[in-house]
Amino acid sequence: MQSPTCPFEPGQRVHFSGDPRRVGTAKYVGPVSGHEGTWVGVDWDSGEGKHDGSVNGVRYFQSNSERSGSFVRSSNLSSGVSMLEALYNRYRAESSQEENDEMYVFSATNRKVSVELVGKDKIQKKLGQLEDMKGASLSYGGVSSVGNINEVVPNLQELDLMGNLLSDWKDINILCGQLPNFRALNLSNNLMKEKTDELSQLKHLRVLVLNNSGVNWTHVELLKESLPSIEELHLMGNKIAEIKPTKSSTVEGFDSLRLLNLEDNSIAEWDEILKLSQLKSLEKLQLNKNCLKHVFYPGGDIIRGTFGEESFNPFQNLRCLFLGGNLIEDAVSIDSLNLFPQLVDVRLSENPVTDPARGGITRFVQVARLRKVQVLNGSEVSPRERKESEIRYVRLVLSKNSGSLEEIRLLHPRFAELKQFHGIEDERPSIGSTGPQKMASGLISVTLKCVGPSIGEKPPQTKKLPATTTVGKLKILCENFFKLKSMKSRLFLEEAGSPFPVLLDDEMGSFLDLGIGNGSVILVDEES
Repeated sequence: MQSPTCPFEPGQRVHFSGDPRRVGTAKYVGPVSGHEGTWVGVDWDSGEGKHDGSVNGVRYFQSNSERSGSFVRSSNLSSGVSMLEALYNRYRAESSQEENDEMYVFSATNRKVSVELVGKDKIQKKLGQLEDMKGASLSYGGVSSVGNINEVVPNLQELDLMGNLLSDWKDINILCGQLPNFRALNLSNNLMKEKTDELSQLKHLRVLVLNNSGVNWTHVELLKESLPSIEELHLMGNKIAEIKPTKSSTVEGFDSLRLLNLEDNSIAEWDEILKLSQLKSLEKLQLNKNCLKHVFYPGGDIIRGTFGEESFNPFQNLRCLFLGGNLIEDAVSIDSLNLFPQLVDVRLSENPVTDPARGGITRFVQVARLRKVQVLNGSEVSPRERKESEIRYVRLVLSKNSGSLEEIRLLHPRFAELKQFHGIEDERPSIGSTGPQKMASGLISVTLKCVGPSIGEKPPQTKKLPATTTVGKLKILCENFFKLKSMKSRLFLEEAGSPFPVLLDDEMGSFLDLGIGNGSVILVDEES
């Protein structure tokens, strides 16, 4: 309840006076023991406060973290401005250089894009032309209400409202109702309440960004009927752990949804993701930075048992799947991606299974195991890279596996197919009693580059070495090639398309064991 001497009440969104980027929620209004007057207890979104809502053993409110709460005089807080005021503040006033740099909207891929209409050289020219604007940014503008803006920006199509004080979907409904051409809205960092009323004016929205807005999947289900045209839905950073459909075992509706962004949430079970598998238009699913340990594609029995007899193939149009920064440990999860009918763009970086430093597999093995992938971890897989990766992979499997064909098939499902396709013989090159010809057939051309800061500038050297050369032996050879004295070296394999080279730390591993093929580049560094 609002205090008669204080304009704020618990639950109200506020920002610090003079700093609209310092946003929080008022959670207490009243006296504080040992201090005169009325205070407002604020839980700051940034987490930068002084306590958890209790002072000197007395609890006044509960903040979200141990030090995100503080007490503030009402004179130091603002309840915000209307959207109309914010528009005039941002676009009519003489803008500082810093403000000009901050003017942007979010693109379809959730990236900041400068708004051309208010570019640094065009501010004065556009002062009287708000009615022509198609995109605008009012991020961290202290907006707490909408007001009448239809006559001021009637042609607005995209609006960035990130980090404001909005929370009620009624305001968003009013906003959309005033703008007939409105298509894209960013409400990130606004703590939105659950929808309770009919929101008929959201029906033309195609892009909705709700990152860090406190939205869970129950909230999404309530919004679903109001978003029949939605094509992109961004839900990053909302601590979502479960996908909870309301009427069936899988998520229904969202017939136009092409992109769903669930990055930086708390989803741990792939079964939760399978609930999205019947979204028939879904082409891109972003799951980076969750807690997933395994991935699999459901078989026919699971499809019929879980989704019903009338269900269609799971993820039938999914072309892009981002799984970076999860906890995936098994190569079986990687192999299962081959079963997704249309999948060609995959991100697997920052998982244990793809981190060579933790015993994971390198890029060339990933490329070889993924039959249809055209883009891996943001880098295009060229025909040349695919061919070389598959040949290296087959040779790697041949060098390491002495088990039965059935064991190899289980561990390396594509091995037999690739071995036959590339015409690779079982025989492993050696330098045994067969003499010089056999040795020559096993020579591999590698380029050695010195990168250690104390080594000095030395030109790269290309050498033909036996495929059985071990890492330990190569280190000794490098000392001779580059005349390195009294220095312990480290070797790294430069992988095409990979942002970081792979440390070669197995002294007994040979070129064959490590999949090092013709044309490979090995970096020679010094021990730190």
